[in-house]
Amino acid sequence: MFTRMFGKPKQETNALATLDKLNETLEMLEKKEKVLLKKAAAEVEKAKEFTRAKNKRAAIQCLKRKRLYEQQIEQLGNFQLRIHDQMIMLEGAKATTETVDALRTGAAAMKAMQKATNIDDVDKTMDEINEQTENMKLIQEALSTPIGSAADFDEDELEAELEELEGAELEEQLLQPATTAPVAPINLPAGRQQVRPAAQKTEEDELAALQAEMAL
Repeated sequence: MFTRMFGKPKQETNALATLDKLNETLEMLEKKEKVLLKKAAAEVEKAKEFTRAKNKRAAIQCLKRKRLYEQQIEQLGNFQLRIHDQMIMLEGAKATTETVDALRTGAAAMKAMQKATNIDDVDKTMDEINEQTENMKLIQEALSTPIGSAADFDEDELEAELEELEGAELEEQLLQPATTAPVAPINLPAGRQQVRPAAQKTEEDELAALQAEMAL
């Protein structure tokens, strides 16, 4: 999107074209160097042949040509070194330019987003959220507040009444007589009277006495 908006920098296009040109020149120099190396090697072989043939003058001429080839080879090596150095510097500059361009694009995107959501809009939105939250709390408190007759009840009076009920219940439990398991009837022979157990007689006497005291 931003490439369509701002367009591709001309420096990047020029850098790519220059790198291509340098690569072509480097390949050409490497080819020339290989040719010269072959020629220098050939002159050495010729010099050996002339030496074996006792032709010293011809052998020296071959070594001279070999020296000239070697000078050209050394010169081509220097040219290649300079081109390599130029390519490294150009690639570094290209990387720097691309980095700056990326940072520029990011800054433009950030600026556009800040225009879409400025600080005033954020503050206004937060104020609205806080206001809505406070209104919701008020609504919930209003709904939970008792209305009608229930609103007039005194909580302290209700708690006091509840304590009185609990005290009366406890007192009633203390005054309630203990229950005893019913005694199964005993079948006695005719003419004999049923005798009440001593323990049961004592509990009934105590119950009667307690009831008499309560009546007073």
